[in-house]
Amino acid sequence: MLRIHFTAEDFTRVRFAPRPSPVPELHAALMMLGAPHEELLFGRWRGRLLRALPGAAEPLADLVPGGAAPSFLDVLGETRQEGLALIRAARPECVRSELERVYAAGRAPAPPWIRALHAGSPEAWRVLERAQRAAYETVLAPVWPLVQDLHRAEFTRHALTVAERGLGAALTALAPELRDGTWEWPGAPRDVHLSGRGLVLLPTFHWRGGPLVQDLPDRPVVLAYPAGGGLPPGPPAAPGEDALAGVLGRTRAELLRSLTTPRTTTELARLLGVSNATASAHAQALRAAGLLTTTRTGRSVHHAVTPLAQLLPGE
Repeated sequence: MLRIHFTAEDFTRVRFAPRPSPVPELHAALMMLGAPHEELLFGRWRGRLLRALPGAAEPLADLVPGGAAPSFLDVLGETRQEGLALIRAARPECVRSELERVYAAGRAPAPPWIRALHAGSPEAWRVLERAQRAAYETVLAPVWPLVQDLHRAEFTRHALTVAERGLGAALTALAPELRDGTWEWPGAPRDVHLSGRGLVLLPTFHWRGGPLVQDLPDRPVVLAYPAGGGLPPGPPAAPGEDALAGVLGRTRAELLRSLTTPRTTTELARLLGVSNATASAHAQALRAAGLLTTTRTGRSVHHAVTPLAQLLPGE
């Protein structure tokens, strides 16, 4: 359980990020590329981007040898250039200690460019900047206008909640356990003490795991939380193109659309032109992703869409 501890002063210093931040969003997307979960919704997205990522982006993997990134990458910034400048401005001793930390397990030796970064080499910093830029252009640039629209809608929703019902209601809308100055999120055990630094809430539209916390000395704590409709942001569909089928596959997209009312497996198989076993397998995958529910009545099972599925495009 993640526990965030507030002082009275911290409650006056909670704010929602007014605009998306490219560097944290990029890092969330890159983490999602390597994450094994939600294969149904993110599998095709992962495959497409992994095929498209240029070789110049490969050094970024060297920064997370054990799955945890060095903290000097934890920056905000309203543009990619500003975020990269903040990374570059990290104190040399912080860069060295964080690189030593992430390579401490010794699973693999640090590659030459990481050793050069540890030594403060300007060329190694250029390698990192080129890798960040290449990843951004491939992963985020095509969908950045959509991310901005999604963020604007999320910010407006929270602003209205705060105005109408107060900060507590806005916080508990994200995670309901808030009592005695402690806000709890499901996740790995961790205690974060704000100690008067305040908190920045940053929605991310690529990460679907638990909240991501930036907790650096003398800075506000940043909590990046999963937002959006559950699908990876994608470029606008061309006229006649089925955006939902591009993510789920044609058969599963048609299955969801056919559930205007609950239907049995046999009815789904007949509508889709597939066997009962195939329809059942597709329904099981969609149920695992939280997109439909299944209830048994006698010898029959009935499938129905969930509220999450109703948020998907074309539903």
